[in-house]
Amino acid sequence: MLQKKELIEYCHKVSAKGFVAAADGNLSLRRADGTIVITSSGIPKGDTNLENIVQCNLDGQVKFSKLKISTESKLHFNIYNKRSDVNAVIHCHPPVATAYASSGKSLDVPVFPEIVLNLGRIPLCTYATPSTDALPESMNEYIEYANVFLLQNHGAVAVGRNIREAYFRMEKLEHYAKTMFYAEGLGGAKKLTREQIDELYRLAPTVYNISLDIRNKF
Repeated sequence: MLQKKELIEYCHKVSAKGFVAAADGNLSLRRADGTIVITSSGIPKGDTNLENIVQCNLDGQVKFSKLKISTESKLHFNIYNKRSDVNAVIHCHPPVATAYASSGKSLDVPVFPEIVLNLGRIPLCTYATPSTDALPESMNEYIEYANVFLLQNHGAVAVGRNIREAYFRMEKLEHYAKTMFYAEGLGGAKKLTREQIDELYRLAPTVYNISLDIRNKF
């Protein structure tokens, strides 16, 4: 019950932030017993309640409910199967980040220190039709190291050790996209140099108290 309530809380948060519209997007949590709680299909995230959260296993077999799981559950299952460190997945359509994804413009550039340290690499995954096997497959090239993904002509995904971490990664991604959009209007953002990036990495453990994932470094 606790995990379901937590999932509902963050469904309401992504709706309030404007990261989704209507019934768009899907969120899930992995429980300690290995089962998944995930949003059901066709329910606006702002209206999500205990009655439309579904429990299932990683094969998509639903337990204790006749509701349909999210149409993009394959995306979630693929991540959980490949990343033992991930216990939460959030897929949304944040407007500015999605605009970058739909324009084929990458956000995988080292511009802001906090993005370099907290998000790391941000791959742009090749377009794939939603709800098909091709969608999770489009992420496979990057799935072992990335914690946020842009899905071309679609939206964004953030993962985390818990739902709070996944949510704040999604929030930070959208804020980064907005800032980069404004910077383009002023002539474009200036990338950090190799020396500046290396200094951030050197200071990260002691000064910023950040444990870096070396797989995700620029």
